[in-house]
Amino acid sequence: MRDLVRGIAEADWPQVAALEAGAYADTALTEGEAALRSRAAAGTCFVLDLDGRIAGYVLALPYPMFLYPDLTRPERVAHHSANLHLHDLVISAPLRRRGLGSRLVRHLTDAAGARGFRTMSLIAVGGKEPFWRANGYRAHREARLPSSYGSDAVYMSARVAAYREAS
Repeated sequence: MRDLVRGIAEADWPQVAALEAGAYADTALTEGEAALRSRAAAGTCFVLDLDGRIAGYVLALPYPMFLYPDLTRPERVAHHSANLHLHDLVISAPLRRRGLGSRLVRHLTDAAGARGFRTMSLIAVGGKEPFWRANGYRAHREARLPSSYGSDAVYMSARVAAYREAS
C-alpha cells in the first residue's frame, strides 16, 4: 500500500466531506463540505492518499491564540496570526490506530514551521486529549469553549519549534 500526504485537490472534497460526516455522525460537530472548504483557504490542509483513496485529512488555518472557528458558520475572515489552528483531523475508521494521524500531525507541523508559524492550537474533542498530549500539546483548561464543541472539549496548544525538536 502506497501512501502520500498531499494538498487537498478539488476532486478530494466529496471524500473529505464524507469522512467528516462519518467521523462525527453521532455528534453536533459535523459542518459539511461548504464550511470545510471555507476553512481550507489558508493552504495548510492535507489529505492522506492511500492508493488513490482519501484515507484521512487535516484542516488548519491561521487563528489568534484562544480564538477558534465557529462551528455554526463558514469562515468569513482570513486571520493573520503566528498561530496555526488545527481545526480538524480525521482518519478513516478502519485505518485508525496505525500511526496515520500522527503522520498527518508531523506533516502539518513541518509545513507550519516552514511557513513561519510559531505555535499551533486545537480543540480536542471526543476524548482525544491523550492523543494530542502524546503529540506535544498542552491543555489550557481556562479557555472557555462553546457547547457546540462538546462537553469534553479542551483547548490545547504547542510551540512549533518544540514539537519539531521532539519528533
